Amino acid sequence: MDPATIIGILMAFGALGAMIVMDGASVTALLIPAPMVFVLGATIAVGIASGTLKDAVLAVKAVPRAFKGKVSPPQEIIDQVVSLAEKARREGLLALEQEADQVDDPFLKEALQNIADGTDADELRMLLEDKIATQARTNKVAAKFFAAMGGYAPTVGIIGTVVSLTHVLENLDSPATLGPAIASAFVATLWGLLSANFLWLPIGTRLARLSELEVERMTLLMEGILAVQAGSQPRLVGERLRAMVPSYALPQAA
Repeated sequence: MDPATIIGILMAFGALGAMIVMDGASVTALLIPAPMVFVLGATIAVGIASGTLKDAVLAVKAVPRAFKGKVSPPQEIIDQVVSLAEKARREGLLALEQEADQVDDPFLKEALQNIADGTDADELRMLLEDKIATQARTNKVAAKFFAAMGGYAPTVGIIGTVVSLTHVLENLDSPATLGPAIASAFVATLWGLLSANFLWLPIGTRLARLSELEVERMTLLMEGILAVQAGSQPRLVGERLRAMVPSYALPQAA
């Protein structure tokens, strides 16, 4: 589990709380149910309206991944592929069928099974590239959904403020209540900006980044497995895969 999103969001709200306390304001002044319900509810509603119901369902299912998404270390993948290359070199490609039965990753499992079945290298590459492209498109749907909500939320907040100010103008004959009423009206704008920049945009960007890392992982596996199928030496397979990974993502030699 990579806790970057949880840490970042908690720090953001923590900084907001610190500012409120240092200014001598009250947190309860910002926790007004009416504008919060309107901003959050309307933002989610227009987010759903901007796509399909399947898009919305996919986005909801992706939320846990945004907070708990695991980032596989490239070196772990490289070691796994090198191990497969050593086994194939010792026992032949048919031995990879036994490895396929022990692998949890569906992408790697299918690749190994196809190698054991004698699938042509060009056909296998085409199949794996199609799967990578499909996975990337699927992941993009959820990221785009939250990014869209991040764009809608500030405007929805302004709409809430305008509605509240309209109500304020209807009660100009009560000067004593104008201050609190105006302050309450701007809470909608505040929550529009907060939800966009503290929730929706970070979640959307996080999902997009996880998608990039997933595509990189699958690409690394694909190139490694195809090299194993071609009979490359395990050491060369490892060196080639390491050359595909940025140096900062690999363990540094002591």
